[in-house]
Amino acid sequence: QVQLVESGGGLVQAGGSLRLSCAASGRTFSTYAMGWFRQAPGKEREFVAAISWSGTNIYYTDSVKGRFTISRDDAKNTVYLQLNSVKPEDTAVYYCAAKRSTFPAGRDADWYDYWGQGTQVTVSS
Repeated sequence: QVQLVESGGGLVQAGGSLRLSCAASGRTFSTYAMGWFRQAPGKEREFVAAISWSGTNIYYTDSVKGRFTISRDDAKNTVYLQLNSVKPEDTAVYYCAAKRSTFPAGRDADWYDYWGQGTQVTVSS
């Protein structure tokens, strides 16, 4: 069982930056693939970024490529999402997700087994 706690959300102006963190419980974090998803009001949850257990496979949705960066620190049991050059359309609740897997991380929400409670990101224009 893994518990995930996101932090780092908030209000930011368009063009600004934020760093989201997702802290995981447990001693086997390094064996988990991790993902970030987001859900805007009235919209379905969508994939944002994912990183494999080893960190060698990283994926982004097209709308955030070149602006967002996913990374992990296994010593701290934490995965990060650096948001740069944010836009109003990035406004959403951001969720991290985990699955114990040595396969490349999935981009489908159904692939993941564990979810955090979410952190709100609001981008003002």
